[in-house]
Amino acid sequence: MHALVTSLSLRDEIDLEEAALLDGLSFRRRQLRKGEELVAQHSRPTESCVVLSGVTAREVLLDDGKRQITALHIPGDFVDLHAFLLKVMDHSVVALTDCEAAYVPHRDLLRVMERSPHLGRLLWLSTVVDGAIQRAWITSAGRRSATAHFGHLICELYLRLEAVGLASEGRFEFPVPQNELADALGFSLVHVNRTLQDLRATGLVSWKGSAVSILDFDGLARMSQFDPTYLNLIRMPR
Repeated sequence: MHALVTSLSLRDEIDLEEAALLDGLSFRRRQLRKGEELVAQHSRPTESCVVLSGVTAREVLLDDGKRQITALHIPGDFVDLHAFLLKVMDHSVVALTDCEAAYVPHRDLLRVMERSPHLGRLLWLSTVVDGAIQRAWITSAGRRSATAHFGHLICELYLRLEAVGLASEGRFEFPVPQNELADALGFSLVHVNRTLQDLRATGLVSWKGSAVSILDFDGLARMSQFDPTYLNLIRMPR
């Protein structure tokens, strides 16, 4: 469970005993192809899922076939830790790329929380950060311009990927097609393409295929009104 240890230790120190507790979690691994569900809407999970590789998304499907992506998840993220308490999933989680996931039984998570209240708080924190990201996305959708909205998402993705060693020097890979970006941003496909062209024209971002380069992070953050506080990427006692 190295990905999980790395993710939790971003925000507080994990001692050797706690790391051993996490490493000792039982889990089943699963390889998923792009488009497969990690977790199904209306299911009653008895385990929670950690992304080990690839990009996944929470999605809400409407009766007319439309969907809204409400969150993006990267390696080290629990995609459905909240299911431990909610019991019934009100959305699904789908693979946006080929990916690998680990499914941890809820009984094992409960054992870890009982043995280490500190780890319990860190797992709780991961759901709190999920909520903070959701607030940022709602604000972008409701109040930011299309260019600022898209730029804000790029800034967020870069910092989250950098924190787990998957981005550096302003560059990262994001092999997700524009139609799925449209579902995350709430844009039409035409609007995504036009907004990406506008972003390129600023000279702040280069996006070719799956390769994203932020040429001026501070400039992009100013243009997008991006404040990373909500990601809580600071190490301090919890």
